[in-house]
Amino acid sequence: MVATPKPRSRKSATPAAEPLARQPLWRRVRYWIGRALLGLAAFYGALIILFAFVPPPINLYQIGESWRLGGITKDWVAFEDISPVMARSVVAAEDANFCLHWGFDVAAIREALAEGSARGASTLTQQVAKNTFLWHGSGRPWIRKALEAPLTQAVEIVWTKRRILEVYLNVAEFDEGVFGVQAAAQHYFDVDASDLSDVQAARLAAVLPDPKGRSASAPSDYVRKRTRAIIAGAETIDVDGRASCFQPAK
Repeated sequence: MVATPKPRSRKSATPAAEPLARQPLWRRVRYWIGRALLGLAAFYGALIILFAFVPPPINLYQIGESWRLGGITKDWVAFEDISPVMARSVVAAEDANFCLHWGFDVAAIREALAEGSARGASTLTQQVAKNTFLWHGSGRPWIRKALEAPLTQAVEIVWTKRRILEVYLNVAEFDEGVFGVQAAAQHYFDVDASDLSDVQAARLAAVLPDPKGRSASAPSDYVRKRTRAIIAGAETIDVDGRASCFQPAK
């Protein structure tokens, strides 16, 4: 007698994927949030790779200032055409351990937290991530900070230290509506960025935390004092090797 095969149970069959439109609302929301985050990551990833080779044309803050002021002044210049002392001055003033960290200066963050302030904890890489890809202003800063952290790490991975410094020097604001070291050198001293002296470079670096409230051509007593400190700091990092990641070995 030949045994008759038993019919397959319907329970053992693999159920077809349920259409998205018929899934619970929370699953649909999670799906679209995931898709949006992946799209955002891909967008920023493409920009980071592109700007590793191509100058960023403009950023959100510059667009806002251009609209507010009726125009801005900016002039991109290659790193090789910037006075070496200018690069050292900015690093000494803003992020002395620039060559030693990978985006975040943990020691500076701990010191700032101990003092109850975020002043001095932001690295050049963090500032580049914010200036190039994000926005300024105090509205919902936690959203910007949440985006800034992964962007900082991605920039450190993809860009060289010299490229990070090159972009920073070209997008930083040195006076109201004056962006980039070339425009600033012309604006304040009527020279090119390649011809900046150590005093001129230090004065430009001294105004960076407050470009609208400080002047490099008519310096206050504080700016003069800060200038002297930056000159000394630029000389120090040149000697102790903390400028080795962005300038040729001697």
